[in-house]
Amino acid sequence: MLQFVIYRRVSTEEQGRSGLGLEAQDRDIALFLETYAETPFEVIGEFTDVLSGKGDDRPQLQAALDLVRSRGATLLVAKLDRLSRKVSFIASIMDDKRVNLRVASMPYADKFSLHIYAALAEQEREFISLRTKQALAAAKARGVKLGGDRGNIAQINAAKRAKADAFAETVEGIVKPLKERGATLREIAEALNAAGVQTRGGGRWHPNTVSRVVARLEAA
Repeated sequence: MLQFVIYRRVSTEEQGRSGLGLEAQDRDIALFLETYAETPFEVIGEFTDVLSGKGDDRPQLQAALDLVRSRGATLLVAKLDRLSRKVSFIASIMDDKRVNLRVASMPYADKFSLHIYAALAEQEREFISLRTKQALAAAKARGVKLGGDRGNIAQINAAKRAKADAFAETVEGIVKPLKERGATLREIAEALNAAGVQTRGGGRWHPNTVSRVVARLEAA
């Protein structure tokens, strides 16, 4: 019988206590098990870390991996970035021949595909950071005060617009082709979430957040 070990991760203690973030992961995992998992199957363990995705020290993930290796089970996560945001860390797990990995939001992806997704997501985050810094530098050069003086609403809004415009351009390569092929806002949001790309605020995509990005790209 196929055996699954479920691993979940949230970034803050508040999310861990409130269940925010965990609910979305549980929903995706349940959908995968109901729709895509080979039957019969059983879940032999569930582990949750409340830690940032930037670090590699994950006691609960290590416990989950130990169980996977000892039982020949499959590690199941809701999204690839729940494992880590670092390609090197994800690659080390994928290179372990004793670890089988499935990602609920990408039910048909094999290890090779998952490695590519991880690399693209890391590049996306680095590019977003770079473009944001450039946009802020350009705004500063135009005389926009960044922080400090909260009384100048026009300058504050200009800085916010610069950040939003810079971010919209970083996801243009994903959003624009999908929009041109007739994808709905919900479908675009699902594609971005499946690829592990986060919103400017670090959250999941929804039709309304995609709509705002599309509007910025069309106005550019």
